[in-house]
Amino acid sequence: MFQIIGFVLLFGCVFGSFLMSGGKMAVIMEAAPHELMAILGAGVAAFLIGNSLTVIKATGGGLGKAFKGPKWKASDYRDLLSLLFLLTKTMKSKGVIALESHIEKPTESSIFSRFPKIMKDHFAVDFICDTLRMMTMNLEDPHQVEDAMEKLLEKHHHEAMAPAGALQNMADALPALGIVAAVLGVIKTMGSITEPPEVLGRMIGGALVGTFLGVFLAYGMVGPLATRLKEVVEEEAAFYRIIQSVLVAHLHGNAAQISVEIGRGDVPSGAQPSFLELEEALSAIPAE
Repeated sequence: MFQIIGFVLLFGCVFGSFLMSGGKMAVIMEAAPHELMAILGAGVAAFLIGNSLTVIKATGGGLGKAFKGPKWKASDYRDLLSLLFLLTKTMKSKGVIALESHIEKPTESSIFSRFPKIMKDHFAVDFICDTLRMMTMNLEDPHQVEDAMEKLLEKHHHEAMAPAGALQNMADALPALGIVAAVLGVIKTMGSITEPPEVLGRMIGGALVGTFLGVFLAYGMVGPLATRLKEVVEEEAAFYRIIQSVLVAHLHGNAAQISVEIGRGDVPSGAQPSFLELEEALSAIPAE
């Protein structure tokens, strides 16, 4: 929503000030199609050359994410803490054997099935199950488990950040590509040097539109979208950090209630449940 408002303000202020100062849109409108073709066409081509198919596909989805924002809401963080509470409580009270059926086939688990949105995130489910599986194999050193989880998180975060990096690289290239388009316009103008001054002025104005569009697209549109996508990915990464915090706290011998309270501290401030809200959510969980 705010991104759309931002784009409206961007176009309104930039072109509104141009018109208010006596500028004429006719020159820009005439030059824009072929200048955009050169700049955006070269930008997209460079994007395709510089990125793998995986990153290209992910960037398409990332643009939608930049507008929609993080997929995890306040209720999802409460659900995650409730899920981890149930798993760690089961492990504490009934032992690792009682947990095996849940982590081997989470799609059939009575615990996981209570949280369908989390179930749709394959990384979150695999991250939880793989870590608990290590624990059932007697890997109970909290530091070793934390190191193993940290490596998985770093790998996932690096891959998730790739689309934002690709967009930022494209934004960095657009001003230079705008200069390329402008130089082509100057070359065209020099080939018509015998034309009257008013014709040459219009041609030079059209060439400068290329420089304007390159900078405008880079710093007004593509760059901010890359920054927003990076922010969204960073916020979503907190969801997985909570899993690490709770399971490591459990390995340190804490009760399930204490472990999820430690995890609550990693929830982003805007979505963080209070102590009482978490208490109520845990109390509302039906008995197994």
